[in-house]
Amino acid sequence: MTQFRPCIDLHAGQVKQIVGGTLDSTSSTLQTNYVSQHPAAHYAKLYRDNALEGAHVIMLGPGNDESARQALQAWPGHLQVGGGINDKNAKEWIDAGASKVIITSFLFPEGRFSQPRLDAVLEALDGDKNKLVIDLSCRRRGQESCWFVAMNKWQTLTDMEVTQESIQSLEPYCSEFLIHAADNEGLQKGIDEELVERLAKWCSIPVTYAGGGRNLQDLELVRRLSGGKVDLTIGSALDCFGGSGVKFDDCVEWNKRG
Repeated sequence: MTQFRPCIDLHAGQVKQIVGGTLDSTSSTLQTNYVSQHPAAHYAKLYRDNALEGAHVIMLGPGNDESARQALQAWPGHLQVGGGINDKNAKEWIDAGASKVIITSFLFPEGRFSQPRLDAVLEALDGDKNKLVIDLSCRRRGQESCWFVAMNKWQTLTDMEVTQESIQSLEPYCSEFLIHAADNEGLQKGIDEELVERLAKWCSIPVTYAGGGRNLQDLELVRRLSGGKVDLTIGSALDCFGGSGVKFDDCVEWNKRG
């Protein structure tokens, strides 16, 4: 059944909620919905105390390693970590307390998918795909109903279209997918309903959708559209991140009812 999946987004060492499409290398264009006064570990403890499994800690750019490590130490073995993960550091993050590592950009040198790089990450994890999440965060190409994986903080489209074929080719190498609809991320204007429906049809392993979640009704919408197969991350709309769309406690209750 569809579950609420929490997140901790880190930028410059702080917990922030950011409009995903503005996340390029220049701070002048960055649109931020919320900057928390609490450290990452605060949210890790909050999720721990409410038994919210499957949270992802995403490091958006440099300067976030220490904050991420503090979050992992607050609830070792229960948080996933992503952002800058590669074959050289994947095992280090598992050893630091991550339940799983999340990879995107490393798999796409110069925007082209590399099977050898995926193999190298899996080898670094001793071949244990249960420790690996593949992030296929994507953007629409124009107004068409097609989505291409986006890398480098969702600014660069890769050569991989998110399709049933591409998903099936990757499923043997990971335990789940994390898929942000980057065009919807942080806008609180609703989910990409078409993408959620496609993911439910295409994925045979767990998949978490993120992007545009506004309220508790969106959890019900994802449940209905996906037949309960797709989980939903809500970020900017949560009251614990300064939002007014949905109360964190109500999301916790949703999971308990699940």
